[in-house]
Formats: sequence, structure tokens, C-alpha cells
Amino acid sequence: MKQILSLCGLLMALGLAAAPVHAADCYADYKAKQDQPLRLHYGVMELSQGCNAQSARQEVAARLKRNGWTLLQVQSVFDAQGLQQRKTNAGKYYLRF
Repeated sequence: MKQILSLCGLLMALGLAAAPVHAADCYADYKAKQDQPLRLHYGVMELSQGCNAQSARQEVAARLKRNGWTLLQVQSVFDAQGLQQRKTNAGKYYLRF
């Protein structure tokens, strides 16, 4: 028992015990539309249900639909390193949904 506690203490000291299961952030950039009147936007969204194209399409489409938008296309799926370069283009739709 003492060895287990020592190991847990070591892991906590190293920050390994507190690391979340999904340590890497995952994002998607996308294009969406609304009808009547036609409105289009490009945005960036943080993903929580997987970091691949298929799960991104499902998650982005569902979240946009709840807000009255229709997904046209998921452009790409990327990690936090790609955020800054997309911020200006996404404007008010940067991490909005």
C-alpha cells in the first residue's frame, strides 16, 4: 500500500495523474450558411467528440444546427498550433459555437 501511495505522489508531482484523457486540443474550421436571407460564414470550433474528419462533421453540423446554421463543409481538423492563423478570417465566428 505504501508503494502505491508513493507512486501516486510521484505521478502527481510530475503532473501525469492530473492530465486529462484528451490532452491535445482539437479544432475544426468550417463553412456554414443560413437561408432567407442567404448568409454565409467561415468559423473555427473547438471539438470535444473526436479529432477526425468524420466526427468533426457530425459535431460541427449538430452544434451549428442548434444555432440556426447549416454546415456546408469542414475545411480541416487541427490542433492548437493552427488557431492563430485562422483567427482573423473567422472573425466573430472564432470559437463562437
